[in-house]
Amino acid sequence: MGIRFVLMVNKQGQTRLAQYYEYLTLEERRALEGEIVRKCLARSDYQCSFVEHRKYKIVYRRYASLFFLVGVDNEENELAILEFIHLLVETMDRHFGNVCELDIMFHLEKVHFMLEEMVVNGCIVETNKANILAPIQLMDKSS
Repeated sequence: MGIRFVLMVNKQGQTRLAQYYEYLTLEERRALEGEIVRKCLARSDYQCSFVEHRKYKIVYRRYASLFFLVGVDNEENELAILEFIHLLVETMDRHFGNVCELDIMFHLEKVHFMLEEMVVNGCIVETNKANILAPIQLMDKSS
């Protein structure tokens, strides 16, 4: 499969967005998110952006006050996932104009839609920013 989940978390450890591509109960999700967030936020800027946790490899990157965490299979390429995170941030930047935590909180459905355009069933299917944003811009025009 590849990508198992995508999390966006602020510096205080509050989850702002969670998208799962495999079934986990709410209790399992809460426990997993808590463990991963504590582990990643405790790391310094000088440590690498890859952490192994349970059966996942966690690839994360910090942009301003937000951490983007992606859980992948152990066979997945970490650098490709870092590029995916960067693409997601650039896509949100293009739409929102210098995206911040409040943009994600107030436009959560648009961020989910962007993610759904990029990833289907744990596989990255679209990397063109214009193609990702086209349906969202059409929805904005119609409303």
